[in-house]
Amino acid sequence: MTRNPDRLVLFTDAVVAIALTLLVLPLVEVVTETKAEGHGALEVITHHKPEIYSFLLSFVVIANFWLGHHRVFEHVRAYTSGMIRLNLVWLLMIVVLPFPTEIVGSFESSQFTAGFYSGTILALSTSQTALTWMIKGHAEIENPDDPVTSRELKNSFVLTGLTLLAFILAAFVPGVGFYALLLLLLSPLLMRGSDLLRHRSS
Repeated sequence: MTRNPDRLVLFTDAVVAIALTLLVLPLVEVVTETKAEGHGALEVITHHKPEIYSFLLSFVVIANFWLGHHRVFEHVRAYTSGMIRLNLVWLLMIVVLPFPTEIVGSFESSQFTAGFYSGTILALSTSQTALTWMIKGHAEIENPDDPVTSRELKNSFVLTGLTLLAFILAAFVPGVGFYALLLLLLSPLLMRGSDLLRHRSS
């Protein structure tokens, strides 16, 4: 059975908005704690840089995945029960992300904290790629007037592959830590390189 995707999209947007809001709550608590300890307003910033950085990083991560999700659903004309379940997995990762974000902001950087955080992003990226793969070529789901392009699917696989590599480096290679996530910046460069090679060969 298929349905109009608007309700699913609205539900997804609402959950993402809540997850983004939850990210800032630890910073609100920091203000209260800093005042109780007798420190000034400036110390809210100077003494809690890791919390602020982890908040900004997670906000950017969630925002970018939401934008990607939005672009994918532009190709959807209806959804199935299987698609609902996969979308719920994607939402689970979105909702869970504030948890490793809080861990990153509260504890010193280690292979565990970096691995836990990047592993959550890997699960999120994998579920988004699975959604894109499910939609492409699916007669019941995909809009025939606006199908998922091969480039979009390829880009999703490239990003997930880079995220997997970042997770392996962050979790298992000492000293790499969160620097491994810089690999995700290579995604647009790899896609441009792929486009250039394809144009030269055609």
